[in-house]
Amino acid sequence: MRLEGMRIAVLAAEGVEDLEYWCTVMRLREEGARVTSVGIAPGTVLGKNGLEVPVTRAATEVDQEAFDALVIPGGWAPDKLRRYPAVTDLVAGVRAAGKPIAVVCHGGLVAISAKIVDGVRATGSKGIKDDLVNAGATWVDEPAFRDQGMAWGRVVDDIPAFLRETVDLFAEHHARHA
Repeated sequence: MRLEGMRIAVLAAEGVEDLEYWCTVMRLREEGARVTSVGIAPGTVLGKNGLEVPVTRAATEVDQEAFDALVIPGGWAPDKLRRYPAVTDLVAGVRAAGKPIAVVCHGGLVAISAKIVDGVRATGSKGIKDDLVNAGATWVDEPAFRDQGMAWGRVVDDIPAFLRETVDLFAEHHARHA
């Protein structure tokens, strides 16, 4: 288990892409990570396709010190999450601390609002291509890759590639800081 004991935040809010959330959480747990769902407020939210997602911590209750890495799934949730300074401050804090971040699909909207994409190669849903480019990222139309401590995934169909890149990135970071 390459992520044994690693503390990982996964952002969630109403409309999170169910598969990007649940596949990621299960894969990280499979590798031994302690996963915490962080959002606007504790409680249960519904994913974009109707699955229940438990948000266990509000972003106002945590900071980057509480986590070793962070994941931003897509769906409609990123457009909601990016409006909360506590969320964007958490993301910016994780990045500033040199901890890895994984972003998939529309999750890039949160990364943009946290001001962490300038000069980074990025991907996601084509619907946010212009947003990423206008925020200073270099758009790459590939299923998944890593750049500068971040793992990027395009869309739901690319989840297997995204999770390979994410687990490898997090495991490398964990091995260096264990």
